[in-house]
Amino acid sequence: MIAFLVRRLLQAIAVMAVVALCAFFMFQFVGDPVNQMVGEDATKADREYLRESLGLNDPIPVQFGKFALKAAQGDFGVSYQHKRAVSTLIVERMPATLELAVTAAILAALLGVPAGVYTGLRRFGFTSKLIMTLSLIGISLPTFLIGILLIYLFAVILGWLPSFGRGEIVKIGAWETNFLSVSGLKSIILPAITLALFQMTFIMRLIRSEMLEVLRADFIKFARARGLPNRAVHYGHALKNTLVPVITIIGLQLGSLIAFAIITETVFQWPGMGQLFLQAVQVVDIPIMSAYLILIAFFFVVINLIVDMLYYVVDPRLRVDQPSGGGGHG
Repeated sequence: MIAFLVRRLLQAIAVMAVVALCAFFMFQFVGDPVNQMVGEDATKADREYLRESLGLNDPIPVQFGKFALKAAQGDFGVSYQHKRAVSTLIVERMPATLELAVTAAILAALLGVPAGVYTGLRRFGFTSKLIMTLSLIGISLPTFLIGILLIYLFAVILGWLPSFGRGEIVKIGAWETNFLSVSGLKSIILPAITLALFQMTFIMRLIRSEMLEVLRADFIKFARARGLPNRAVHYGHALKNTLVPVITIIGLQLGSLIAFAIITETVFQWPGMGQLFLQAVQVVDIPIMSAYLILIAFFFVVINLIVDMLYYVVDPRLRVDQPSGGGGHG
């Protein structure tokens, strides 16, 4: 187990180093930061002083070393547009994005897994065919169109839910949450559904295909031959053996929800990191862009590490080579 974790940690460090290198080169080739930080009336001496103070005259390896060291400490510099520390801006926006992504992930899992099991077990039933037909909508329509349709129906026509913003937020220490106010809960419903719809249909179809494959396996036939009831066969044997790919997909989809919530946050004017990143792209605010890239990579690396650990617990094949004394060579 220890060797397994060490290998995964070394791989995670290597991935983060590559991402940091990509983020660093954004500074080098996407415009001159000095031109974006000073006015047109700045003198050549002012520009040179700023370049020296920012370390832009240092050799490239030295600049990358400083950048990586600061990034590891959570220091991504100052935003060109906002004139504030990028880390502060991200910390302010992070609760909104994480709450939206986690809500969407829970919603996708709670609806997608049962629907996948049902359509897998009753694949010829009318309800299963209807669910599969409706799932085409979630997997085919673009996210922004789904968001607009939900706004039109539930906010404009019915007037049940707000069409934009987070509503009333409650501050708990440094964390601002939607979940402790009625307007906050109402505000998160539409964006969470919009963000979860594609993931839900994806999980449902994965579960369905895995269930159909497992139900044809020899050990399921053997379990039926032993006289086990359908409930035990379906949920004790078949569903259990679909957990490994499902854990992977749900874990990776959570990272995707965080990374690609940009469109949803834009449609619903949700004040999260995705909206901040999109604004940064429009004005070429490189510190925010590079910080977002590193942060999203960090989320993916952490989630992958957790998924690998769950893999190790759920799938006994990964422990086959481990000696009984533990800490084997994997």
